[in-house]
Amino acid sequence: MQTRVLGKSGLEVSALGLGCMRMSFGDAPTDKQEMIAFLRQAVARGVTFFDTAEVYGPFTNEELVGEALEPFKGQVVIATKFGFKHGEKGPFPNTGPDSRPEQIKRVAEASLKRLRVEAIDLFYQHRPDPNVPMEDVAGAVQDLIREGKVKHFGLSEASAEQIRRAHAVQPVTALQSEYSIWWTAIEENGVLATCEELGIGLVPYSPLGRGYLTGKIDENATFHPSDIRSRNPRFTKEAIRANRVVVDLLERIGAQKGATPAQIALAWLLAQKPWIVPIPGSRKLERLDENLGALNVELTALDLAEIRTAMSQITVVGNRY
Repeated sequence: MQTRVLGKSGLEVSALGLGCMRMSFGDAPTDKQEMIAFLRQAVARGVTFFDTAEVYGPFTNEELVGEALEPFKGQVVIATKFGFKHGEKGPFPNTGPDSRPEQIKRVAEASLKRLRVEAIDLFYQHRPDPNVPMEDVAGAVQDLIREGKVKHFGLSEASAEQIRRAHAVQPVTALQSEYSIWWTAIEENGVLATCEELGIGLVPYSPLGRGYLTGKIDENATFHPSDIRSRNPRFTKEAIRANRVVVDLLERIGAQKGATPAQIALAWLLAQKPWIVPIPGSRKLERLDENLGALNVELTALDLAEIRTAMSQITVVGNRY
């Protein structure tokens, strides 16, 4: 398995990680034992970087990941997240942010138990909280690092200014933000350049456009009510049909490389910077193996230029959320 280091932090992980959310949240329900077996198969294939969050479930995804990966302590890196307000049943994305220092520390203690670890490898702020200064967030995580309960600090979907403010207090190891061949906002808003300047690794989520860039979704697709795509503007029949031109591009490049559209989409991301580690979400071994195959796809400068030129002439239909 190829590995990469997230920025200047020294945190080395497999060149492709695994997003675990859909194993218990945001998609059709799964069998827990099947997912435990799947996660262990991922480790057997060399994957060492796993992504979860307390809000996925809530809590059930951390519990799943903790149970599945307990036999591999010290061999894998588990990232989780804090930052959503707790209601009676825990945190949900629609309850709003909560990154008060006392809340961050409560979440850390609970996540440690669910993940069955002595220290959280990478602790992300899930979303910036407009009510809490970034300096206070960074300071709270710094306290946890000093106490040995957290190893590395991360941010998610933060702006360039927010990254700088947090990093000035506690060095940020990684930024997790959406980034893919059809969503490149971090290239225009200064976030990618800031990560490079400060030596911060980038962990793109939804690198396959929530599955669309695999080429396996057409306008006849139906989604389970639990699937977040059932409410996503990019997954209406009209948007799916209109955006087929992106898949056509990936298929065209893939035909030249003996690769699938998903492998081209991931290879494109991997080719952008050596400190980028995508975390595609999978629940089936054949999809995991397909994604890992992207590590063997080499895109030339001409290939990358062709993709850039083609995408500059395509208007993607539908908001990402």
